[in-house]
Amino acid sequence: MSAKSKIKRVVLAYSGGLDTSIILKWLQTEYGAEVVTFTADLGQGEELEPARRKAEMLGVSHENIFVEDLREEFVRDYVFPMFRANAQYEGQYLLGTSIARPLIAKRLVEIAREVGADAIAHGATGKGNDQVRFELSAYALEPDIKIIAPWRLWSFASRTALLAFAEQHQIPIAKDKRGEAPFSIDANLLHVSSEGKVLEDPGEETPHYVYSRTVDPESAPDRPTVIEIAFQKGDPVAINGKAMTPATLLTALNAYGRDNGIGRLDLVENRFVGMKSRGMYETPGGTILLTAHRAIESITLDRGAAHLKDELMPKYAELIYNGFWFSPERELLQGLIDKSQELVTGRVRLKLYKGGAYTIGRDSPHSLYDQDLVTFEEGAVAYDHNDAAGFIKLNALRLRTLAKRKKKAAGNP
Repeated sequence: MSAKSKIKRVVLAYSGGLDTSIILKWLQTEYGAEVVTFTADLGQGEELEPARRKAEMLGVSHENIFVEDLREEFVRDYVFPMFRANAQYEGQYLLGTSIARPLIAKRLVEIAREVGADAIAHGATGKGNDQVRFELSAYALEPDIKIIAPWRLWSFASRTALLAFAEQHQIPIAKDKRGEAPFSIDANLLHVSSEGKVLEDPGEETPHYVYSRTVDPESAPDRPTVIEIAFQKGDPVAINGKAMTPATLLTALNAYGRDNGIGRLDLVENRFVGMKSRGMYETPGGTILLTAHRAIESITLDRGAAHLKDELMPKYAELIYNGFWFSPERELLQGLIDKSQELVTGRVRLKLYKGGAYTIGRDSPHSLYDQDLVTFEEGAVAYDHNDAAGFIKLNALRLRTLAKRKKKAAGNP
C-alpha cells in the first residue's frame, strides 16, 4: 500500500484564497482524501465566512469546516509572553509572522486528533521559513504526525499551470489573480508583512501602495498624541486607565500607531533556510508596546537582571524566528523571563508623533529609582562620594598591571 493510499483524511490550514483552494482540490484528487479545513482568525482583518462558503463549494462537508476566532489566545499566550522578552530578530524584526505559526500548528494537530485525521497540510512554500515553523511545531506536539507540504511535492512548474488546474476544477479565480500579484502579504493582529516582486530589489524604496496599516509619517497629525499604558507583571492591561483584554488592547494600540505613522520597518533579514530576503513590516501597536515595556522595565528591573535579559534576548528571538517555540530551550528562557517580570508593574506615558513613540514618563509602586541616590543636591546621605575612590582603584588594578607590563616590554621601566 502506498503512502498516499494510507492517508484518508487531512486537516488543511485554509485561508480561502486561491493557493490554499488549489491545495484543497489537489489533496482531494491526488490523495483521494477527505479534507478538513481549519481557518484561524488571528486578527488579519478579513471576513472569514467567505472561506467557509468556498470550502463548502469545493466539497468539504459542514462538520469538516473549522473557522475559529483565536485573537485573544494569540495575544495572551504568544504575543505578550514574547514581548516580556523585548524580542527582536536581528535587532529589528518584531516577529509578527513567526509568533503566529506555532498557534496555527497547535490547532491543526488538535483538530487532527479530534477528527481522527491521518495527516495535516499547509500552504507554505519550499523557500521560506514558514514550512519550518509549521512542521517543527507540529512534530513537537505530535511526533508521529504526517505532514503534507504540496509546494514541495506537486509537479506544477508555473503560475500558469496552477491556474489551469484551478480552471479545470472550477475553482473561482479573481481577475487580479490571473497575473502575478505585485507582492505577497501575511497579516495578523500584531503586524502585516509584505515581500516579493516589487520589494525584491533592496536598493529600491518601498512603493507607497504597499503600506496598509500605517499612514505616511509625513502626513501624520502635526499635534502629538499622549497615551498612558498600565502594566501588570510585564503585560499591558489598560490604556488611559481603561482595562482591556489582550486582543482589545493590542487593537487599540494598532489604531494609535496607524494614525501616527508608527511601526514601519524596511528589512533585509537572514532566513533560517539560508537566503536573505527583503520585506516591509508594519507593526504599529507592537512598536508602541516595545517602547513602553522597556520604559517600565527601566525603573523596575535590577541592572544585573536587565542586562542578562538583553544578553539572552537575541537567542530567544532566534528560537521563535526559526520555529522552536515549543522547544525546551525556549520554555526554559521563558521561565527566566517571566520570573524577571514579577514586579514589572506600573504606568508609562508616551508621546506618539509622526512615526515615533517616545517615553515621557513612567512610575511604579516597585520602582528602584531612588531620588536620594541620584540627586545632585546637598544633604543626600545614601551615597558617600568618597567610596567611589576605592571602587575605581579596585576596578583599575588589572588595567594598571597591564599598563606596567606594556611599559616594561617597551623598555620604559
